[in-house]
Amino acid sequence: MSSREAAGGAPRRRRGPRGGGCVTGRTPRTPSSRRPGRPRLPACRARGDHDSQRAPRVRGLQIGARRASERLPEQRARAPGRPGGRALIGGPGQRAGYGGRQGAVAAVGRGAGGGAAGLGCCEPGGPRLCRDRVRIEAMGDRGGAGGSRRRRTGSRPSSQSGGGPAAAEEEVRAAAPGATVSVSRPTRCHRLQDSLFSSDSGFNNYRGILNWCVVMLILSNARLFLENLIKYGILVDPIQVVSLFLKDPYSWPALCLVIVANVFAVAAFQVEKRLAVGALTEQAGLLLHVLNLATILCFPAAVALLLESITPVGSVLALMVYTILFLKLFSYRDVNLWCRERRARAKAKAAPAGKKANGGTAQRMVSYPDNLTYRDLYYFLFAPTLCYELNFPRSPRIRKRFLLRRLLEMLFLTQLQVGLIQQWMVPTIQNSMKPFKDMDYSRIIERLLKLAVPNHLIWLIFFYWFFHSCMNAVAELMQFGDREFYRDWWNSESVTYFWQNWNIPVHKWCLRHFYKPMLRRGSSKWVARTGVFFASAFFHEYLVSIPLHMFRLWAFTGMMAQIPLAWIVSRFFQGNYGNAAVWLTLIIGQPVAVLMYVHDYYVLHYEAPVVGA
Repeated sequence: MSSREAAGGAPRRRRGPRGGGCVTGRTPRTPSSRRPGRPRLPACRARGDHDSQRAPRVRGLQIGARRASERLPEQRARAPGRPGGRALIGGPGQRAGYGGRQGAVAAVGRGAGGGAAGLGCCEPGGPRLCRDRVRIEAMGDRGGAGGSRRRRTGSRPSSQSGGGPAAAEEEVRAAAPGATVSVSRPTRCHRLQDSLFSSDSGFNNYRGILNWCVVMLILSNARLFLENLIKYGILVDPIQVVSLFLKDPYSWPALCLVIVANVFAVAAFQVEKRLAVGALTEQAGLLLHVLNLATILCFPAAVALLLESITPVGSVLALMVYTILFLKLFSYRDVNLWCRERRARAKAKAAPAGKKANGGTAQRMVSYPDNLTYRDLYYFLFAPTLCYELNFPRSPRIRKRFLLRRLLEMLFLTQLQVGLIQQWMVPTIQNSMKPFKDMDYSRIIERLLKLAVPNHLIWLIFFYWFFHSCMNAVAELMQFGDREFYRDWWNSESVTYFWQNWNIPVHKWCLRHFYKPMLRRGSSKWVARTGVFFASAFFHEYLVSIPLHMFRLWAFTGMMAQIPLAWIVSRFFQGNYGNAAVWLTLIIGQPVAVLMYVHDYYVLHYEAPVVGA
């Protein structure tokens, strides 16, 4: 007799066999006592499925467990929580399983076979389903308040004292379907961590804030657009756009200039053909190329300045075509010169080796001087690049859907830019003339900031329209493989990084044909960089002053000012502050130049005739 029986308590029940056997008070059979060849069944299955065939005490326990499971939700809501996660059934003072040192069975519910889970009721699935019943013991009488014991769950308890959310979730996931699980309440809910906006937190997902900025930008610009419509009405006029290109519908001087540009391209090609066969010396060829390139820059400028029928917009387009032709033919001459020098070195080294240099024909690679054809020349002239190569990377086919999307973008964005210029920029510029005339500095600053928003928006649209839509469309038509026309200039943390990444074709040309040759000739990096900015400033002023018929050097000064600005930003601004400084120069710097040129053009062409009259 045990100590509990001597004290008058109920006799201790024996645990059933491991794996789901029924607890009936009987001693289970040993494996040696079973009949050979007979399948092993749980004790209750071997004795029958009906309650009438089971011991009265077992039936009473099952009935009591069923009733307790029916009252469990209601009593759990009323029962106070206990540390350690003790499951309460039938009241605060009763533990599931009706006492015993084995602990409480937390998963008490109606089983699939009609019995209570954890009390030995076998399911139709056999012993495996009985073993899968999850039993979570509450804190035992001898376990103390520091932890809980779990039986037959196959997982180790948490190392944290008192459990926690992770342990509770693990118990819930481990519970079998159909069982009611009582989860212990967490005792810890805090840990060492930083706020999300702190730099030490490592958090970088600000997508929602970016979306908020976009929404606020759309709403603010929508208000400005509505205010503009209310104040000025609809100012978009397609006929006025045509008049910007043509003064006389029967005179097309800008188009004629573009057609004449073929003469200079053919002249450069003929010079290279004669240099390849040795009909001209290198000095004579260099002189002819210099004359040809100088004429490319001077001839359209003279026509734009002397011809009255050409419009400023037409002059800008013609001068841009000639500037691109100048850069392309400069690269064409340099690359062919390098090929002649390499061929001369190869002949000197491979003279005794025989025919060893003809392996490139099997790969269908063009070699010098086989590249000197009109097909090759005009492919380069129309390709979206300024740097010449004998073998450009080619894409395998033309993607019709990709090309159609780019063409639709070109059409839509062209109309959008024209509408924004006519509806938004032109009235703002016109209203800015009076403050400039009166030298009202507060009003000038207000007009400048008001012009900065539409000007910057149009500049961003122009960037996407030209560098993505137009250049990708041309590259797709010509199957040109190198589509890196821009990089992530919007992440620029310095002015130098911006100029190196926003216009990749020009950057590659400057690096290949201007910056590196100066370094090879012994110039320092600072002198070479200054020379690059000087050349860029010259072409910016060339494209603005000649069409407007006035020389104010605002564009030239703005480009040369990038040199000290780059030093200031790199010296005093780092990281996000440098990126903000770059954006500020882009947003404010361009409107300043626009207002300067518009003011001077307005005074020169509109106020001067009135004063003379």
